[in-house]
This record gives sequence, structure tokens and C-alpha cells, in this order.
Amino acid sequence: MDEIAEISTKPYLIRAIYEWCVDSGFTPYLAVVVDGRARVPMEFVKGGEITLNISTNAARNLTIGNDLVQFSARFNGASREISAPIDTVLGIFSRENGQGMFFPKEEVQAMKSSEHGAGSLEGDDDAPPTPPKGKPRLQVVK
Repeated sequence: MDEIAEISTKPYLIRAIYEWCVDSGFTPYLAVVVDGRARVPMEFVKGGEITLNISTNAARNLTIGNDLVQFSARFNGASREISAPIDTVLGIFSRENGQGMFFPKEEVQAMKSSEHGAGSLEGDDDAPPTPPKGKPRLQVVK
């Protein structure tokens, strides 16, 4: 019998939590480990990680695909194209109550290493930073 390639559940879970946030009237945020593949505004990256507002008010043309999250958003008034590979997503959660889903740091690092060779994150000698716990302390960037 042929061996079936295992499809990651991660993009499906991200889409489900996103829908739950929107249906509940919450603001969905995406925590991402920033490496050379992510296209994000580097001036907002802290500790090798960025947290992005992906609500319908903040993100235009949001696509959560099986391999990539893509959208455009305004940062300091300038429109920017954002893209992050699914394997760099640390979690998706509600700004209002911090509930959502976080993926183990080891899983994010293992997926990065297995697909793109071993190595550390740019500017970080250790594992990626821990996802936010409790109520996130973020400000809305318009």
C-alpha cells in the first residue's frame, strides 16, 4: 500500500481560530517567528518575533493558505505587503481575552530545520521567543 504524505493540520487550525475570533467579535492576532523568509516590517520585530493584527479592519486581502499567510496592512500610514510561511506561525489568538492556539516552539523550529536546513534565527542564538501569555499588551497600528 502506498504511503500517504501527512498534511499539516496547522493551517486548518489557524483558519478555524481566525473564524472563531471574527464570529465572536474579537480581534485576531498572529504571532510569527521572523526569519529570512517572512516579509514583515522589521522595525516592529522584537526578539525575533512579530505580532500582527489580522482583523478585517487591519488586514486587506487576507489569505491563510496551506503554506503561507499573506495580506496587506498599514504601518505608520504606509501600506505594506506581509507574508509569513505557515511554519513560522507561533500562534493565533484574540486580543481581547488572549484565547486561541499556540504551537510549541520546538514544532516551529523543527519544521523550519527540516524544510530549510538547520540554523538559528537571525539575531537569535536560542530558540524562538515564547508566545504571549495572558492578555496581550499590543497597540493598534493604523
